[in-house]
Amino acid sequence: MGNLNHLICEKRSYQKEFASHHHEFGQFLFPLEGSLDIKTKWQEIKLNSEYCFYLPPKLEHDYRSMDRNEFLILDIPLPYLPEHTEHMHVQLDNQWSAIRYLLLEEATGQDNPSALANLVHYVVSKLQTANPASIDYIHNHFKEPITLDTLAKLEHYHPVYYSSWFKKRTGKSVKNYITELRLNESKSLLVSTSWSMSRISEEVGFENSSSFTRWFRNSEGVAPQKYRILNNG
Repeated sequence: MGNLNHLICEKRSYQKEFASHHHEFGQFLFPLEGSLDIKTKWQEIKLNSEYCFYLPPKLEHDYRSMDRNEFLILDIPLPYLPEHTEHMHVQLDNQWSAIRYLLLEEATGQDNPSALANLVHYVVSKLQTANPASIDYIHNHFKEPITLDTLAKLEHYHPVYYSSWFKKRTGKSVKNYITELRLNESKSLLVSTSWSMSRISEEVGFENSSSFTRWFRNSEGVAPQKYRILNNG
């Protein structure tokens, strides 16, 4: 998609079929009705009304909605953004709920561009511009055993607090986040390579193929061998 030269705050709906694209601007999505399936390289989420999601510029993503839906969308041109931003899956606490309310007012009014610009500057200030060290660590080492203590130390947090912080940051527990990365990597290898189950299981951190097969079936609802057949047809 092309460049965006001005702020856009409006309601949109999405189709049932997956579409894929990226854009040259940042985008916030606030569900008003229904949910949205979003897939990026590292994430698969179902965005519902308890969360909002930020897509940074140039992030390739797939999206669809399987139900009746309406979303509040805020498209933010590059001049409003820091040099680097990352995707954010944020639970709507009181502060974010208030932001959604104010943006919704702007979307229905659209008669005060300066008010929208001021609000966007505030929203952008809440974007964290770099991956925390522990999340980078997870992405680089998710095929290996990772302890909560290791991750907490990287952020200088107590493990109990880190778990809460991580859930607010990503919308997932540490365990579920790592499981999703390993599962996505497994699915990618099953479809894009002809590797044996033993090699794939070793690649994603399992000691043997039987434990990998059991884990994959429990996570995906189908054996990895069958997943490969179904997705290579």
